[in-house]
Amino acid sequence: MGLIELLAEERIQQGLREGLFENLPGKGKPQKFEDDSAVPADLRVGYKLLKNAGYLPEEVRLHKELVTLNDLLRCCTDPVEKERISGEIRAKRLQFNQMMETRSLKKAGVFRNYRNRIMEKLHF
Repeated sequence: MGLIELLAEERIQQGLREGLFENLPGKGKPQKFEDDSAVPADLRVGYKLLKNAGYLPEEVRLHKELVTLNDLLRCCTDPVEKERISGEIRAKRLQFNQMMETRSLKKAGVFRNYRNRIMEKLHF
């Protein structure tokens, strides 16, 4: 352990001895952690800000619409309405696929930058 880790551990132990962690909100309940391990460290803060502001990336919004339309199609009994919903699903799916193709990870500058930093750390 490094110096910072030792100091942090000592402060945690001191807090435990003093009972500072006894009445924290959510005590005894499972903690909900966000798994952002797939997001490069330098982008995490920006993504968190956008998420907290209620912003949804276009591909997530389209995916949600597709899920809703598929649920609606399963419940629909009117053949005319089924055809209309099916057409809307096809259009949204095409839009989603085109968006994902243009945003391919291999083409993204962020991905290349991230990959290069990993290669540097691994000495490749």
